[in-house]
Amino acid sequence: MTGNRTSLFRDHRGFTLLELMAVILILGILAAWVAPKFIGQTESAKLTAARLQIESLAAALKFYRLENGKYPTSQQGLLALVERPEAGAPKWRPGGYLEKGAVPKDPWGNDYVYVSPGVHDDFDLTSLGADGQGGGDGNNRDINSWESDQ
Repeated sequence: MTGNRTSLFRDHRGFTLLELMAVILILGILAAWVAPKFIGQTESAKLTAARLQIESLAAALKFYRLENGKYPTSQQGLLALVERPEAGAPKWRPGGYLEKGAVPKDPWGNDYVYVSPGVHDDFDLTSLGADGQGGGDGNNRDINSWESDQ
């Protein structure tokens, strides 16, 4: 019986150092090839999320206007969607106009810029992109409520 166990262990050898290094090299090449594709998708997803949040905020602002007769002022800002303003909202909805009871930040952690009356529409709503500053290209570009597709 002891002889059989010894022969079993001799027949099943482990990987050699060379084989392990080859596997690690292959995994490294795959990671270098795949990782940039996923990183690009993350930024693209943030741009899409910002566009969707702007559309959601715009819908809440329109509902606010429907009930109160006008949009919140620039001074009242988006906070008027979750906290009753001191003036100008006679039929403000208890609980506010946003489901989570808080004004969301854009996907990069910045506040949305709200102006009412807007330059382009009744109100303008903007995410300043990844850099948090006006203008820019790529991931740093502004995402605006008055532009349908970017």
